[in-house]
Amino acid sequence: QVQLVESGGGLVQAGGSLRLSCAASGRTVSSYGMGWFRQAPGKERELVAAISSGGNTYYTDSVKGRFTISRDNARNTLYLQMSSLKPEDTAIYYCTARAERLPLVYTTYEYWGQGTQVTVSS
Repeated sequence: QVQLVESGGGLVQAGGSLRLSCAASGRTVSSYGMGWFRQAPGKERELVAAISSGGNTYYTDSVKGRFTISRDNARNTLYLQMSSLKPEDTAIYYCTARAERLPLVYTTYEYWGQGTQVTVSS
């Protein structure tokens, strides 16, 4: 089993930056695909960014050029650097991981964190 714990969320003004971290434990996740989802109140959960074990990345259109997903396999940790934040980025952000190799755009994941709240004020 893999446990995922997110951190780094908080309240930030529009235009600001935050870096989310996701610490994995239980297994080494260097061979796992990983991603960040978010869910805003009243909206469906959406895949924000994903990264393969080899470092290939995917971003949803609304965050391209503003968010960067990365991983540190030595630390078993996933990151999401968020810049130029907008009020519409307000959501709970979830870290995910999967052992199965699937296309980055696929939203099926085995393991989920509890989420961290990101609030962007205007």
